[in-house]
Amino acid sequence: MSGEPEPGTQVGTLTITEIPLGDPRLKEFVRFPYSIYKGDERWTPQLDADLLGNKLLGMQGLLMPDHPYHKTAQATHFMAHRNGEPVGRVSAVVNQRIDEGWGDKFGFFGFFEVIEDYAVAEALLDAARDWTKAHGAKILRGPGEYSNITHERQACLTEGYDQDVYVEHTYNPPYYAEFIERYGFEKTKDYVAYLIDLTKPANERLTRVAAAVRKRASIQTRQVELENLASEVKLIIDIYNQAWAENWGFLPITDWEADALLESLKLILDPGLIRFAYHDGKPIAVLGCFPDPNVALRPRWKWYGDSDYVRIARLLKIRRHLPRVRLMFFGVLPGYRRMGTDALLFEEVLEYAQSHGYKDCDASLLLENNDLVIRASEFMGGHEYKKWRIWDYKL
Repeated sequence: MSGEPEPGTQVGTLTITEIPLGDPRLKEFVRFPYSIYKGDERWTPQLDADLLGNKLLGMQGLLMPDHPYHKTAQATHFMAHRNGEPVGRVSAVVNQRIDEGWGDKFGFFGFFEVIEDYAVAEALLDAARDWTKAHGAKILRGPGEYSNITHERQACLTEGYDQDVYVEHTYNPPYYAEFIERYGFEKTKDYVAYLIDLTKPANERLTRVAAAVRKRASIQTRQVELENLASEVKLIIDIYNQAWAENWGFLPITDWEADALLESLKLILDPGLIRFAYHDGKPIAVLGCFPDPNVALRPRWKWYGDSDYVRIARLLKIRRHLPRVRLMFFGVLPGYRRMGTDALLFEEVLEYAQSHGYKDCDASLLLENNDLVIRASEFMGGHEYKKWRIWDYKL
């Protein structure tokens, strides 16, 4: 009947409030998703300190105005309330560095969380659309964290809702994709994830190719050196920036991002899971897996709560006994591909992981059309088990 609310719509006064960087109300913005995922055994949020900062933990919050991200970006946040109760959130961003790197005027929506009510989602997306358009954007892209650079936490899960959530994976209800497409967004790119069972023997072909590469003796490998971690991270970034330069969504990792990566690695890094390859003494490739801290960091929904301190204490207790890993980066310099370097690195990391009790490896996020990396993941015995999507909306 005309005038009646659609199914799932809650009747009441809906308000959208803009919240700038550093505003105390961002605490509600950060904590809101706990009401969406309460009791969910897979959802694993970032630490509050990652977003709001924490002097005691020595962490600089991404949503604070002094964070390095904001040197080239403008960002704001919107909260939706109905009758005073929080029902959704979204961020809106324009970033000069991205526009210069990609050659267009982009706006981004991110941190998107909403109750199952399209009217709320529409109002939040309206707010992000209008704000980014007013700041010169011609295309609205998302969802992401703040934006959709390759190495950021990003995209909306569209397949694999019943699978474990690895570190830096996004996770969301199925209706998010429906709401975004209903608004008028169109697909721009999918990411996929491959799952590798580390308890199974290595693929015979993988072993054979690795042995042939090793016999030629032109490629040497080594694991990361903990005593030189700062310089090792810089080497990783240098290889990554060259190897990924032509990929969709890529921007070079900056010095401050490299420093942030160094700090995040220290607690969980297992040096045997990160290996470099050299050709006649020149570094040409890197493969990096990391034990998955989400095993410890996911909320337990107990009476004592899930504060940063509780979650970090749990991680410190079991960080040397995490059962699964995520393959977060793999790159071979142009001109050195199809030499079997991937097989050699994969085999060595696989052998190490198996000998140290790791059970599963997630390889992600892989661009849907990156055939080289997808074939390599299948070569390792992986199968596709998750998919995420990013959309564009022309302003």
